[in-house]
Amino acid sequence: MDFSFLSSYWRYYLAGAGNTVLLALLAVAGGVLLGMLLALGRLSRRAAVRAAAGAYVEFVRGTPLLVQLFVVYYGLQRAGLRIPDWPWLSSALGLSTPDFLAGALTLAINSAAYVGETFRAGIQAVDRGQAEAARALGMGGPAAFRLVILPQAVRNVLPALGNEFVVVIKESSIVSVIGIAELMYKADTVRGATFKPFEPLLVAALLYFLMTYPLSKGLSRLERRLRDGAY
Repeated sequence: MDFSFLSSYWRYYLAGAGNTVLLALLAVAGGVLLGMLLALGRLSRRAAVRAAAGAYVEFVRGTPLLVQLFVVYYGLQRAGLRIPDWPWLSSALGLSTPDFLAGALTLAINSAAYVGETFRAGIQAVDRGQAEAARALGMGGPAAFRLVILPQAVRNVLPALGNEFVVVIKESSIVSVIGIAELMYKADTVRGATFKPFEPLLVAALLYFLMTYPLSKGLSRLERRLRDGAY
């Protein structure tokens, strides 16, 4: 195998890896915010709200990410909704800002369905006595949830949220099909330029591993500390 092409194309890979991490960060941040709302919707006392949140979760989890990507990407154009193009960001990323944000939005929408279920499980895992004790101290429902239930729920789901970040890093490779210059797109560019079908993919696989393995090990350590009651 010949990896001599790296001397000319290593910057391509670094730029792609940076865009991959940025995509994952935006997707997980959006997924956490939307996922929290979905979790609250699934736990709502109103049947219509529970049904709407449940329908969202089931639909997103029951359809391929590639289909969701095309629906968002072409759906935004069909609906006439324009994502603003910020020249400074386009220049920094080396790609179209609207395409990049459409990809991040799709990953966030997909991630939210899984994060929402994770949050719901974390909230339900908190002992009901905690809420009763908070009410006994004179706290209202929203205050008890915000100050007592939610912090414990977040602690319960932190390892799962970290794992979701790892998953999104790997799944972000699919946005290369709409021309977003993340790591997989850059690897395909190198393959076309060098006429090497195999080695550029190995380099991309190694970079994905280098991004996810330390994170996975750190999450395992965090999970052990949380399980042992350490902060």
